[in-house]
Amino acid sequence: MAFEAGQLGGAPAAAPTPQEPAKLTAAQRRQREEVEKTAAAKELLEEERVYRRGVVSIQDVIAPAGMKIESTFVQLGDVYLRSIFVVNYPRYISLGWFAPIINMNITLDVAMFFYPVKPEVILKQLKKKVGTLEAQILSDAEKGAPRDPIRETALRDIEDLRDSLSQGTEHFFQFALYVTLYASSKQELDKLSEDVESLFGGKLIYTKRVFFNSEQGFNSTIPLGNDELMITFNMNSSPIASSFPFISADLTSDNGVLFGINRHNNSLILFDRFSMQNANYIVFATSGAGKSYTVKLEILRSLMLGTEVIVIDPEMEYKHLSDAVGGTFINVSLASDAKINPFDLPRPVGEEVSTEDIIRSAVITVKGLLRIMLGQITPQEDSILDRALLEAYAKKDITSDADLAKVEPPIIQDFVEVLEGMEGTKDLVIRLKKFTEGTFAGLFNSPTTVEMKNILVIFSVRDLEDELRPLAVYAIVNYIWNTVRSERKKRILVIDEAWWLMQHEDSAKFIFALVKRCRKYYLGVTTITQDVNDFLRSPYGQAIVTNSAMQLLLKQSPAAVDNLQKTFMLTDGEKFLLLEGGVGEGIFFAGNKHAAIKIVASYAEDQVVTTNPQQLLEIEQAKKEFEAKMQEQKGD
Repeated sequence: MAFEAGQLGGAPAAAPTPQEPAKLTAAQRRQREEVEKTAAAKELLEEERVYRRGVVSIQDVIAPAGMKIESTFVQLGDVYLRSIFVVNYPRYISLGWFAPIINMNITLDVAMFFYPVKPEVILKQLKKKVGTLEAQILSDAEKGAPRDPIRETALRDIEDLRDSLSQGTEHFFQFALYVTLYASSKQELDKLSEDVESLFGGKLIYTKRVFFNSEQGFNSTIPLGNDELMITFNMNSSPIASSFPFISADLTSDNGVLFGINRHNNSLILFDRFSMQNANYIVFATSGAGKSYTVKLEILRSLMLGTEVIVIDPEMEYKHLSDAVGGTFINVSLASDAKINPFDLPRPVGEEVSTEDIIRSAVITVKGLLRIMLGQITPQEDSILDRALLEAYAKKDITSDADLAKVEPPIIQDFVEVLEGMEGTKDLVIRLKKFTEGTFAGLFNSPTTVEMKNILVIFSVRDLEDELRPLAVYAIVNYIWNTVRSERKKRILVIDEAWWLMQHEDSAKFIFALVKRCRKYYLGVTTITQDVNDFLRSPYGQAIVTNSAMQLLLKQSPAAVDNLQKTFMLTDGEKFLLLEGGVGEGIFFAGNKHAAIKIVASYAEDQVVTTNPQQLLEIEQAKKEFEAKMQEQKGD
């Protein structure tokens, strides 16, 4: 007999709901929990998807608006592109054959795919091919047919390859090479395709354009590493190595100083200027492009290698560098104690140069300075100056049998006194009096008082009048040249703002002769100028460029860039690089090679070589604050 729970006085049982059965097994509960989690995850993913639809990503910003795929090209937004693949190579390809394509002034993508082939597989195939060729050659010989050079050459090549593969000196690959070209119009794309195909054809390399595989060609050259064309050519490792695409812009050597960063491949441009056919270096740039900064960096790094450096500084820009490294700074002015006698003579080195030749060379050099001083002179006056110079040296017992190490050279006052004793020299004496008794008497009318016994010597001509600067620079360069010829050492001479010397034929001729002859005395001349047109219009300026194994072109003005493009045979892309480049960016030439360069310096180097007026002022203020703090500590 059954009774309800209420009748027995117990609590009423809870009625089971449709959502929750009265009894669930453990497996059913787990299954229910998994269903709930899956539903929650789907709901979260849907909410995230809705959210992401309203968020702009980087891909959305850089992606083109659309992509149109044609049979022979792809239109990607406003850009047209086409892929070209290589299907056949000649028997021989030269090292660096791919450089002309890489160095074209166009936008292109290059993809190379290498599929290694096991040696035993290829050796088996080559063995069969050797058997076939030998059988054909033997058959021709038995029939009395003429020999086939093509088969004999193929047999020799296969035997050489078999030897190399067996010895492990060569490996075998299936090699795929694709090039994708970009242009702004269909006509331009067709023209670029023809140009590239012509370059390939000039190397006897057969190429084809993609056909009904435009999208696959594009996908194969973007940086994903997917080869969707799969058009390969059997090739061993030696010719594959000659296809390496980064050979042309490499200017790194085992020794030398760091000039900058190669902007083509981010490698270092390390170069020893003394390893070239000559150590001369020329720098062209507009004002503020970083030419003095660049040269000071090279000076600082050359000093660390023991190279002596001499600088002619027109604006006292190298004073901070001299103080930092303990160099000798010589300020040449009318009132300074630093005097240079243009009549000085070099001491002969060894027995290869006679004393008479040294005296005659000095007469010719001083006569060039006198022409700059006097302006236009007649042939008669030139002859008088020549005789007067020889007599001025003779007056000091400087003759062909004199010991140049013990004599005292004349000064300009001695020369004027000799002129006064000659006929027809009244006008010359009057014009030279201002250098002996007039305003300019403090410049040359004195024995030489400067010495070059430091690893860094800087001659500053900032405090001289513009009229006197070419004269002073001429005399300084002559004094440096005499010192260089007297003792051979590894030296660098820096001539800043060299366009001053190009204004006068005699000084331009002297600098050209110096650049031409300095290699014999272990000297490298660095010529810096911002007035490119004046420098290159001079025939001597052109000759200086020709005799400089290294050149650096930094940012240029539109007025000068066309002349530079013609002189250095630059492409239009390189021309625009010089127009639009930033400070310290340009093109570096070393012999027949050149590359885009970015000048870089460490923080310590930057503090020493900077020419930025604001930065120099901050350094000076920090120096004063440091000195004041040190004084306070001493007082305490």
